[in-house]
Amino acid sequence: MQGLMAMNSSNNLPSEEVFCLFQALIKKRLGIHLPVYKRVMLGHRLFKRLISTNMNNFSDYYRYINTPENAAELETALELITTNETFFFREEKHFEYLRNDILPSFSPNKELKIWSAACSTGEEPYSIAMLMKDCYPKAWSLSASDVNQTIVNQAKKAIYLDERTSLLPEEYRKENCLKGTDEFEGYLRITPELRNKVTFFQFNLLDDMKKLGTFDLIFLRNVMIYFDDNTKQNVIDKIFHLLNPGGHLFISHSETLHGIEHHLKLINPAIYQREN
Repeated sequence: MQGLMAMNSSNNLPSEEVFCLFQALIKKRLGIHLPVYKRVMLGHRLFKRLISTNMNNFSDYYRYINTPENAAELETALELITTNETFFFREEKHFEYLRNDILPSFSPNKELKIWSAACSTGEEPYSIAMLMKDCYPKAWSLSASDVNQTIVNQAKKAIYLDERTSLLPEEYRKENCLKGTDEFEGYLRITPELRNKVTFFQFNLLDDMKKLGTFDLIFLRNVMIYFDDNTKQNVIDKIFHLLNPGGHLFISHSETLHGIEHHLKLINPAIYQREN
């Protein structure tokens, strides 16, 4: 028990045994496998919460967040663990293929349904929305979700540092972004017209997806790299049933479905299609 209570005071890290408890909790709640080398990251991200809640060590904090009356603190801790690094038109070749090959293949009157399933701070869904507005003037709807409610709220605000929008085509910037003034100088905000085209909501990919309906395009990029094979299999099985026949799934170029059983056809690097 003494080992469980131990905390490395010099580095503000949980003991290896306590890290394993957090590791299991994060896997159960988020599906994210946190490797041992992430112990430093975990300690750094949670240490301020440990101080804020007047806990003496990470073992006490672990017990604290696992009591029902402290459910809100548990959600705060889980939000601090998730990584939200993204930018506009990330993996540009995906957007090129969407523009040049996928969108022209749909029938003229089809209303497309799109889901950005790990939307982070919103750059991905707003990039999709800009392209759809430009290239698919027909009816379409775009849903965007993330497991982190704080990040979802940030995405809804749609305010970004100008310096982080370097990959935005200039014509898209002019049409879809407003320049900040006064205290918001150096920032851009997505126009109300485009913001209103995206429906944001909090969603955990481990939960039941049936209530979400079906989609023609699903972007599930840069999230499965944090899953083990069993979790990947579970998520892909559910995603398959959400794809309409002929629909497309986008994963990131750093991810793979190798070793995962699925009935999707690889049609381009990191782009799959449900044929029936």
